[in-house]
Amino acid sequence: MTSRAILRAMVGFYIAIFLLYLFGPLLVTSITAFNTPSYPQAWPFETFTLDWFVALWNHRAMMEGLQNSIIIGVAVVALSVPMGLAASIMMNQIYARARGLFYLVTVSPVLTPGVIIGISTVIFWKDALALSDFTKSTFYNGLVLATLGQASFISAYCMLIISARLQRFDRGQEEAALDLGASFPQVFWHILLPFLRPALISAAVIAFLTSFENYNTTTFAILADKTLVTVIAGEVRQGTTPALSALAVVIIAISLAGAIAYEILKRREEARASRILEAGRIAEREAKAELAA
Repeated sequence: MTSRAILRAMVGFYIAIFLLYLFGPLLVTSITAFNTPSYPQAWPFETFTLDWFVALWNHRAMMEGLQNSIIIGVAVVALSVPMGLAASIMMNQIYARARGLFYLVTVSPVLTPGVIIGISTVIFWKDALALSDFTKSTFYNGLVLATLGQASFISAYCMLIISARLQRFDRGQEEAALDLGASFPQVFWHILLPFLRPALISAAVIAFLTSFENYNTTTFAILADKTLVTVIAGEVRQGTTPALSALAVVIIAISLAGAIAYEILKRREEARASRILEAGRIAEREAKAELAA
């Protein structure tokens, strides 16, 4: 056996172990969701059943937590993406000497423990909204506080994602548009935003997923309300059931469907772009042939 064959065998073994470590728990969890015993059990497999998905659907607290998680996630996206966009544009335009300090201030919430953010959110907004009974009764609730607490650090993630895309932007396009008579809002809407669209979509997805799975900040800021993560944590403390495995199967299925849909759309866009590029090359060759004739 040659050294190259040994190296390939070792690399293959490492990849197999890594994939088993990565996807093994998901596979075992998926099996327990379709097994009959009331405790998550992958082996021995007794009888195939879908009762745990029905139990999951009828779990009132979990469905309420899921609804609240979606509401908070959408609200966090609506706050974090515009704030991240504004911060990335500002960091790209301020003086170079001030960028380090501005970057430190905007990224510092990411370095702050989620427990501190959750507690400080409740304390701050309790005093800030106590100016009148209307503001306190309307806005001082778990959903609003959880949204504000999460957005305070998720917006920094959005800023980093958008800044990475913004660094590749050619400022000459803005200058050309302004020279041709476009206003600053027109340049923003018709030149900058289309260029940043992929980064904005990525930031929105990351913001929603980060909000959906957040626990440390949410558990302190949510007050008497519940999210899916806090409900799951409470269920696990009392003793897990295959209904949680059924929830894991649903989340895995949605994630796979989203990844497949994204890959299909990406390939379609690449194929459309290649067709447009090829059409442009053909037109260029035809124009050169006509000039030569």
